[in-house]
Amino acid sequence: MPYMLMIVEPVGQRATRTEAEGRQAYASMVDFAQTLKAQGKLLAVESLQSQDKAVRVAVRGGKLQTLDGPYAEAKEMVGGFFLLDVATREEALAIAARCPAAQWCEVEVRATAPCYE
Repeated sequence: MPYMLMIVEPVGQRATRTEAEGRQAYASMVDFAQTLKAQGKLLAVESLQSQDKAVRVAVRGGKLQTLDGPYAEAKEMVGGFFLLDVATREEALAIAARCPAAQWCEVEVRATAPCYE
């Protein structure tokens, strides 16, 4: 069953790290992803740029609206994700607990499902 682990980090946290600390954090996440891939549990993984490079898109009344980041009201942002193929929710939770990012932010675990359920 597919589960997504979303890395939910405080806005601005990345800027508090030195370049060496940032590279170390990223390397630990790459190693974690490679382990999951070797186990056949990883469907996809991506790191996301900071929200200051994001754009929100909406169509209201047939008109396109865009809003460039950063977003003043946001206290957290999704910094990346892992899409897993695991047998149970418990297995997804156990993997999330081993994720290096759980040491400096939160890892949200969600099963994939149709939006009408």
